[in-house]
Amino acid sequence: MFVLQQFLPSRLCLPLNSPHFHILPPTSVSVSVFSNKRMIPISSFSSSSSASSSVKNPNKEEEEEQQEKVAQALKYHNQTKHNFTNYARGPRGLDWANQPNPFRRYVSAPLIPLLHFPTDDNNQTLDDAPLYSSLFHSLPPPKPISHSTISRLFYDSLALSAWKTTGFSTWSLRVNPSSGNLHPTEAYLIAPPIESLSDSPFVAHYAPKEHSLELRAKIPSGFFPKHFPDNSFLIGISSIFWREAWKYGERAFRYCNHDVGHAIGAVAMAAATLGWDVKLLDGFGYKDLEKLMGLHIFPEFKIPSRPIKGKFPEIEFEHPDCLILVFPNGSNQFDVNYRELSSAINEFSSLEWKGKPNLLSKEHICWDIIYRTAEAVKKPLTVQKGKSLVDQFQSSGFSSENSYKRFTVREVVRKRRSAVDMDGVTVMERETFYQILLHCVPSGKGGEKHRRQLALPFRALSWDAEVHAALFVHRVVGLPKGLYFLVRNEDHLGELKAATRSEFKWERPEGCPDDLPLYELATEDCGQLAKRLSCHQDIASDGCFSLGMVAHFESTLSKKGAWMYPRLFWETGLLGQVLYLEAHAIGISATGIGCFFDDPVHELLGFRGSKFQSLYHFTVGGPVLDKRIMSLPAYPGPAVDA
Repeated sequence: MFVLQQFLPSRLCLPLNSPHFHILPPTSVSVSVFSNKRMIPISSFSSSSSASSSVKNPNKEEEEEQQEKVAQALKYHNQTKHNFTNYARGPRGLDWANQPNPFRRYVSAPLIPLLHFPTDDNNQTLDDAPLYSSLFHSLPPPKPISHSTISRLFYDSLALSAWKTTGFSTWSLRVNPSSGNLHPTEAYLIAPPIESLSDSPFVAHYAPKEHSLELRAKIPSGFFPKHFPDNSFLIGISSIFWREAWKYGERAFRYCNHDVGHAIGAVAMAAATLGWDVKLLDGFGYKDLEKLMGLHIFPEFKIPSRPIKGKFPEIEFEHPDCLILVFPNGSNQFDVNYRELSSAINEFSSLEWKGKPNLLSKEHICWDIIYRTAEAVKKPLTVQKGKSLVDQFQSSGFSSENSYKRFTVREVVRKRRSAVDMDGVTVMERETFYQILLHCVPSGKGGEKHRRQLALPFRALSWDAEVHAALFVHRVVGLPKGLYFLVRNEDHLGELKAATRSEFKWERPEGCPDDLPLYELATEDCGQLAKRLSCHQDIASDGCFSLGMVAHFESTLSKKGAWMYPRLFWETGLLGQVLYLEAHAIGISATGIGCFFDDPVHELLGFRGSKFQSLYHFTVGGPVLDKRIMSLPAYPGPAVDA
């Protein structure tokens, strides 16, 4: 019998300090990092990005430049790996005096309140909040864009979900999860005129603490009619790297992009309840997104040659990540002329932008490799003529719909929490396990091989699936404990078999649905193994199952460009969002795990080189509730920024 533990050298048992979930232990960083020395401008993270607004035929110089950018992404990825003997570089401890404010505000920008909605099932109707499981069958008829529906979209995706308090500490939780509850993600609404919000097309920043919109600018009246289908609008997503880097150091860029994926998933699910479809407009370049969201107003940030501490508020700039088109379900085929749109957006820099961004911290630490990598993975404008953005909705497979507790979508998304501990006793039925995984594959139940992202919420993404899942099954009744593999793009199956250990069985488990590409690799108790690989965290072994999300990595970057690096993390975050919601919909809980030992995971699976890489870990099971912590309503909340 193949023994999973046998591949691991004795170093696995080194007595490392076991960090709590997502909290990294002290690391060795040179004293110079923490001096009060001002940052020296070595290279620029400026608006003059190499991402051009024009589309050129690649030549040798451009190919070399692209190779250098991919090399930078790979350098970052390798430098920020955790290993048994050392963790990626981060702060020695948490500087609580400079913990970033989790709420970005644009001071003096007009604040427009949004509406609030009941969260208990006694005051909801299925029209307001359909059953969670129903959305995977079909979307409801689209509702019109209004003050009420825009309010619902944000309330069920990016708003506060609760406040927690214990002793002298009080902090907020949100509908969209975040690594360490630090929330680097910001959101923008770009919309046509909406009664009670604005009589002109506008750009607004979403303020979750107030559940309100901050009006940033009014945009030309012809922008939406000329470029987008009727009854559509845009959601922009950006990241403040400093919020995450304050706690996690160099690895923070990974976590910021996990959170982008979670936010995309949260928006997609909330939009679905309103009969709206969503799609990333991924042809835009970095500069287009920056101007469209009004992020060009941030001062230029100079990247130092090494990590350094000091007072430099310009590090709090927002990095534009992506743009989501929200449009009525069932819309006719349409495409977007990115070249014309880019030209129109170029004029946005001359608009009157309202509000000054608030300061988040008094002092900062710059982990230079984050910003150097963010520069390298900026996406240029790409034009794909004749490609429709509308894919036919594909329902997901069902094997055990009775597993769900008849919760509405709002109940599931607003009561979602990240478990801090698992109880180690809760079990899951095999049919429920299969049902969860059927909602994790991209193509639904259409009969074709899984590859294209057509099912909710993966249909929001603009590329074929590149992320798979290696699963550690701990407590699933009717399924042997062991290591399993979910192939989310079946075009990769042959490559995966060739890249993994020859001892693996690659057999379909008993009772597995035909449209679920799940494979049994090895059967034995792998609880301690999962725990050790996830930075010695009990939570990885005490649930029903845990997993590592494995990306088709280096070849994806080489073929498509360095800008796919963050997108691979977005896909893992979106998959993680589904796992969160599925867990809560069946009455248990889940947690994302950002701290894991990268290369030992690859060694377990047999991967060599960078063809496949593990990017995000996750666990699903019965939560242990801390009775010392009291929950308070999200709105109105206490007068604290936490």
